Amino acid sequence: MAKSKLSNTNNKSESKVVSLEGKIPPQALEMEAGVLGILLRRKDAFSSVSDILKPNYFYKPAHEKIYAAIQQLSLSQNSVDILTVAQQLRQNGDLELVGGIEYLSSLNASNTASVVNIEYYARIIVQKYVLRETINSCSDSLIKAYNDTADVDEVLQGLSNAIFELQRNSMRRDFKHIEPVVNEALRRISEASKNKDKMSGIPSGFKELDAVTSGWQKSDLVIIAARPAMGKTAFVLSMAKNIAVDQNIPCAIFSLEMSDVQLVNRLIVNVTRITGDKIKNGTLEDHEWEQLNNKVNVLLNAPIYVDDTPQLSVLELKTKARRLVKEHNVQIIIIDYLQLMTAEGMNFYSREGEVSLISRSLKGLAKELDIPIIALAQVNRNNESRGATNSIDGRKPQLSDLRESGAIEQDADMVCFIHRPEYYKIYEDPNTGMDFRGLAQILIAKHRNGATKDINLRFINEYALFLNNGDDSFENRVVTSNRNKRSDVTNNIVTTPLPDIHADNDFDGISKYNIHQSEF
Repeated sequence: MAKSKLSNTNNKSESKVVSLEGKIPPQALEMEAGVLGILLRRKDAFSSVSDILKPNYFYKPAHEKIYAAIQQLSLSQNSVDILTVAQQLRQNGDLELVGGIEYLSSLNASNTASVVNIEYYARIIVQKYVLRETINSCSDSLIKAYNDTADVDEVLQGLSNAIFELQRNSMRRDFKHIEPVVNEALRRISEASKNKDKMSGIPSGFKELDAVTSGWQKSDLVIIAARPAMGKTAFVLSMAKNIAVDQNIPCAIFSLEMSDVQLVNRLIVNVTRITGDKIKNGTLEDHEWEQLNNKVNVLLNAPIYVDDTPQLSVLELKTKARRLVKEHNVQIIIIDYLQLMTAEGMNFYSREGEVSLISRSLKGLAKELDIPIIALAQVNRNNESRGATNSIDGRKPQLSDLRESGAIEQDADMVCFIHRPEYYKIYEDPNTGMDFRGLAQILIAKHRNGATKDINLRFINEYALFLNNGDDSFENRVVTSNRNKRSDVTNNIVTTPLPDIHADNDFDGISKYNIHQSEF
């Protein structure tokens, strides 16, 4: 039996379609000729395929050039017929390349295709294009795979990105009648009415915040922004614990700033109430080892997926997010943080332009996957120089403080700022007497589908932990107007033994316990 060989078979100079010897790449030349013949005969036909076809979807180079000329004429609102198309091709320098006016006449004269089927023909052309591009992507990966120095992760990632982008660009959603959309909206309203907690989205676990948002909503892009040291990561990790551990809702965390082990150590501090220094150094007392054994089990079984790829690109994120949703039913994604992402492979005149594309892509991804995406973001120093040093409102961040791009504000469905007056040595509200020690404010500055409001939470700095205001799981002070009221922090120690972690364990390897670290 003769061995199969790879060869270039398409006559397009820019194409790289590779096929097995003797095999012709996927094509539908009769459909291509049929569509072009209809477009030359019927002036109103272009609108039926303009959202479906692009010139490069045609296999035959002559057909690609003819369709491009028809597209140019239609978009400039000029009449389309054999003579005008011939003139446009002449201006493009392509008339002789396509076979002259004689070939245009043959498309018109010998064409038996029905105008009522033009959309069907167009979709067949698209399908053949997608198959050819799939061959292209696979052949590129095949060539790279034969390279002895090839990085397997890069080869697989490149192939995965190419396929997903091909799906996104060629299989775009069409418009739909409002009836099924209304029915879906009514279904969601009915589901929400059955929830005793009145949550239509994913509860954050912070009661006052959830009362305003009704939970994080599907398809929403939520920006959580703050200056460094305000507790951005601590806030989303406290929230991830509330969502994945307490509610068993699958959650994915993309950590561009911290390693997976550092992130998990933070979660361990969160659930065990043992300080970060002790966790990092392993300097635990006997009762703290017992506490660790008892408490860490909730993390081992939690549906949390961690990815710590540095300088994560938009394409990588999309690929991984789609897999997480499909394979693990992930219902919320957290990104720490947006400005550390890249738009790899694209050129920008400014960092602002790159960040704008990233924020638009995140919003598009949230809509595509129909899940909320929570992205952390940095704010600039404007709030630190704004107003007097002891000004309460002057220190609060504003939408204009979002760093590197105003597009973040535009693309986001919600923008929340984390503000801790205590960090700026503002310990009391001079107007109300409210004690700011241990207080963290979540400032909802933008809410596309709801109210804006300032939410008060408790922040336990020692454990980088956010709690509901009034949560008495710690015995220390609840926020009040009594500035001098203090009490000690105590740990909540439980007694059920889990003797598989000991003082000689290597804490750098903590993520090997069954926290679901992604394979990406």
